[in-house]
Amino acid sequence: MTFETLLVEKKENVAIVKINRPPYNILSVKVYEELFEAFDKLEVDTTVDAILLTAHGEKAFCAGLDVKEVEGKDIKGISDFTWGTSKRTVDRIASSTKPTVCAIFGLTLGGGLELALACDIRVASKDAQLGFPEINLGIIPGSGGTVRLPRLIGIAKAKEILLTGENITADYALSLGLLNKVVEREKLFDEAFNYAKKLASKPKVAYALIKKCVETGMEVDISSALNFELSCFAIAYSSHDGREGLRAFIEKRKPEFKGR
Repeated sequence: MTFETLLVEKKENVAIVKINRPPYNILSVKVYEELFEAFDKLEVDTTVDAILLTAHGEKAFCAGLDVKEVEGKDIKGISDFTWGTSKRTVDRIASSTKPTVCAIFGLTLGGGLELALACDIRVASKDAQLGFPEINLGIIPGSGGTVRLPRLIGIAKAKEILLTGENITADYALSLGLLNKVVEREKLFDEAFNYAKKLASKPKVAYALIKKCVETGMEVDISSALNFELSCFAIAYSSHDGREGLRAFIEKRKPEFKGR
């Protein structure tokens, strides 16, 4: 796949998607559109079992939205952008049935942090600075920031980050549960890639169903969530890999998953 604002490559069975607008990798309409296209194509690529999202450069994973591109739009114009471009892209990443790992470094702000929140696993370098500065511009996050952040770290700390507009360190983000791991900058890619490889080895049907159960369970009452989980359990149990996994356990051997 060839793009203007992204670098996409495959390493073994992991696709590596890099935002390529250094030094700050800010999000333009083109970046969002190409991210949507890349994740859409990778979803159906049978040679790809996991996706690693990161960025090219040294200063920032993504410092947020290209403000100059959206400033001055009327209500219809900005609504078209958020519904048809930014939210659409972030939701596409979040809805991937494949494992998604985000490797962040440097400035990870606004829309950049929203991209990271849409991934399953977030690994950051110690120099990462994370935040939602939108309030300082008189606006609010518009692609899931106020929704996914409190679901991840709780309302009190999410409000602190969203309402102050101040950046937080990678270590603090780790303590909040926003990040899964913090490493030295030189180890970032390898650590994130290893996460992707580990998740890529898991049975695909069960993986996708667990993601769906967690996401659905956060949106409905507990009784509905438990019923949905039971339905998904039945699907996983009756899948080829579900039967293979149980049989392999009984036979005391390593399962041979087929992804179905």
